[in-house]
Amino acid sequence: MIIDIHAHTYPENIVKKVVQRMESVTGSRIEADGTSAGLVASMERAGIDHSVFLPVATNPKQVGKLNAQAVQIMECYGGQGLISFAAVHPDSERLKDLMRGIRQAGLKGVKIHPDYQDTYFDDIRYMKILDAASEQGLLVLTHAGMDEVYPDEVHCDVKRILNVIETVKCENLILAHMGGWQMWEDVKKYVCGAPVYFDTSFSLTGTVSVENTGVYGSMLDDAQFVELVREHGVEKVLFGSDTPWSSQQENVEWVRGCSLTEQEKEQILGGNAAGILGI
Repeated sequence: MIIDIHAHTYPENIVKKVVQRMESVTGSRIEADGTSAGLVASMERAGIDHSVFLPVATNPKQVGKLNAQAVQIMECYGGQGLISFAAVHPDSERLKDLMRGIRQAGLKGVKIHPDYQDTYFDDIRYMKILDAASEQGLLVLTHAGMDEVYPDEVHCDVKRILNVIETVKCENLILAHMGGWQMWEDVKKYVCGAPVYFDTSFSLTGTVSVENTGVYGSMLDDAQFVELVREHGVEKVLFGSDTPWSSQQENVEWVRGCSLTEQEKEQILGGNAAGILGI
C-alpha cells in the first residue's frame, strides 16, 4: 500500500490561477491539474492507494466552507482513495467544538500553514490547536521551514518547533518537508528523534527558482535523506508529495530507488501512515 499524506486540490473557480502561480514558482509544468479528479488520475499513474488532501484557511471565515467542501470531496472520491484533513485557523473560535465536529464528520486531521496564516508556529493559538486536536484523536500537519512563495520571513523554523515540542504534547504532529524545508541541517541537529512525524513532501525531487526574489532551492540528495530518516527514526517518516506542486509518480520512484532497505521504504511509502490513519 502507498499513501501520500500531503496532497492538495483546489476549487474549480480558482484552480487555473493557482496552477499558473505554481508553474511560475517552480519554473516547470505542473503535472496534475489541481482538481480532485486530477489527483485521482495522478494516483492511478503513480500506483498510490490513498492521498490525503489538505485545505488551508487564510482567514477564519473560510474554515466552515472549506471543511464542508472537504466532506463533499470525501463523499465523491473516498471510494477512489481520497482522504481529507480539515482546515483550521489560529483565530478560529470555539476550538474544542470545531475539533469535535471535524472528528464527527470523519476527517482525520487538520492542516495549518504558519506562513499563509501569518502566525508564528509557537504562538499560543497553535498550541491550543494541537491540544484540542489531540483530545479528539486528530492529527495536525503543519508546513515547516521556508515557504517558496513567501521566502522573506519563516514562521515555522527549528527554534519555534522546539519551543512547541517543549511546551505541549506533539505525538499527533506532522512536520511537512522533512521537518523544515531548506533547514535540514538544523533539523538533523535539533529536531531528529523528537516525538513528531516528518513527511517527505517537496523535499526529494525538483528545484525551485522564485522570480524576483533570488530564492533557489535544491532538494535532498540520497545521502542526506537516508541520514535524516535514520537519525529521526524510520517509523516517524511519512511519504508525501505536495502534489500538484510535485509529481506523485516521480516521488514514488525516487523513494523506491533510494538507498534505504526495502523494509524501510515500505514503512515510509505506506506502512507508517496506515497506522496513524487507521487504514
